[in-house]
Amino acid sequence: MSRLAEFRKLEQTLAAQLAELEAMKGSSELQKEIEFETKLRDLLAKYGFSLRDVINLLDPQANRRAAAPVAAEKTPRRARQMRRYKNPHNGEVIETKGGNHKLLKEWKAQYGADKVESWLA
Repeated sequence: MSRLAEFRKLEQTLAAQLAELEAMKGSSELQKEIEFETKLRDLLAKYGFSLRDVINLLDPQANRRAAAPVAAEKTPRRARQMRRYKNPHNGEVIETKGGNHKLLKEWKAQYGADKVESWLA
């Protein structure tokens, strides 16, 4: 796309968004919400409260629900165990912590996954 075409496309998008913004400014619903927010913030300032205080008054458990997932993410994962496979056909030994080992994949393709898992030493 040429720079001029890209410019005109962005210009049209901007004009559409400005028209939508003007339509919203005239909306009575938006005016009511703005008025409510203004009065609420004035009331909170008058009594020295914050929005967080109001949320804690209305829903004391909200803070605990928001903090719980963060704590769950910080728990470390359990380390994988070293697994040792011994091929009975040629005596080769593989030590791996995961299933993404090249030779292990070849063995599973050749002999079958169930058979290879039985070779755990």
